[in-house]
Amino acid sequence: MFRFFKKSAGTENNQIVAPADGIMFAIEDVKDDVFSQKILGDGVAFRYEGESVTICSPADGTLSVLFPTGHAFGVTMQNGVELLIHIGIDTVSAKGDGFQVLGKGQGDKVTAGEPVIQVDLKKLREKFDMSTMLIISNSNGKSVHFEEAGEVKKDQTVCTLS
Repeated sequence: MFRFFKKSAGTENNQIVAPADGIMFAIEDVKDDVFSQKILGDGVAFRYEGESVTICSPADGTLSVLFPTGHAFGVTMQNGVELLIHIGIDTVSAKGDGFQVLGKGQGDKVTAGEPVIQVDLKKLREKFDMSTMLIISNSNGKSVHFEEAGEVKKDQTVCTLS
């Protein structure tokens, strides 16, 4: 059974939400050892349909890393937990083609659900696996609980910290 949570702007400091509508699946099923073996940290992955998708911040915090290519960004939550969103596998080699950074810059504050990157899935799928990973790169001592895999909606809680 899927649990859908309605939330207002922003999240509690212990929630991480889906960055877009899609299908959430186990990170162990990602076809890249760096992610599937959790070398960068524990997490989940998402599959998105359609020709394009807007990837939003999964939590309130600071945009601590924003790759100029747009293929990845990091958010540091107020509780010190560090998140990494990596859009696609080996998409750094696209050199930004197919990604558009949407006005925010490294060091800016973001709220959960705030758009960060626009992705041209149609173009990028021609060359890349467009699985998108949400990784807890630093749990800052918090216990991490991921919701069950399945269909998710943007802003739906996918992970709770305690």
